[in-house]
Amino acid sequence: MRVSLDAVVRELLVRCLESWAPGALHAKRATVACAAPAEAEAVVRALADLGPRGRRLSLVLFSGERHDAGDLQVFTVSGAVETYLPAALTAAGAAGAPVFAFLDGAPVHAVLRAVASGRPSELMFTAGAGDWAAQRDALRGTGFALTAGVELVDAAGAARLVGFGTGHLKRLEAFKAELWAVDEYAGVRYRDPGDPDGHLLDISLRPHPGPLRRELLAHLRTVEWRTVAELKQFALTETVYRAEDCAAALTTLLASGAVERTPERGRLAGDVLIRAS
Repeated sequence: MRVSLDAVVRELLVRCLESWAPGALHAKRATVACAAPAEAEAVVRALADLGPRGRRLSLVLFSGERHDAGDLQVFTVSGAVETYLPAALTAAGAAGAPVFAFLDGAPVHAVLRAVASGRPSELMFTAGAGDWAAQRDALRGTGFALTAGVELVDAAGAARLVGFGTGHLKRLEAFKAELWAVDEYAGVRYRDPGDPDGHLLDISLRPHPGPLRRELLAHLRTVEWRTVAELKQFALTETVYRAEDCAAALTTLLASGAVERTPERGRLAGDVLIRAS
């Protein structure tokens, strides 16, 4: 992974941890696992300022270095992630309490099951681009019902997949919000794995709606009427976009005649029905 791609992944990871921690620490205990040595220091920095609350947080680090983690309880691990991460999570008492895990590499089944023992559990990972469909199925098959995948592409064309899985809608919404809020890095853009045209998207709070229009239209051609609310849910759970990006895409599709609505006039409320023309 090139330096600029690393920077985007690191910022997204830190943002997700910072949004996850306040809710997770309402529990008596919680666990963060980082199976990515290059990101260990960033994870420690993101969590070390929690103060006394940090005493309820266990940190599992795959790292060959020592880190000043303040009040955090740290389990340092070395070796194969698929072998040692499940055991480390057990030692940390992760089962039945909130878990956030970050992995450098596509997770195998044993790792997915171990992370999913958290209640709730959340997983973010990086992997090679081009295999999101299989990774998504693996996530959903082990309890991560809500997923998101995005490919990061740098100016030279190098690409990396970032995958995310959770069981809670609010956490998926939070991931999408952080995804589009990261700083722009020179030459790095997003690509939706589900976009057949592979359009590259600038990182922006108002992303270009082209791929979303194509994916909505392709979806509508396979189904009958769908409500606007259902299409917003599709955008959130099946594309790189947020639910709130759906209205603008639908407005353009309606104006072009590619889709039709009922009732024909009025506000584009959640109960308005849409179908392909």
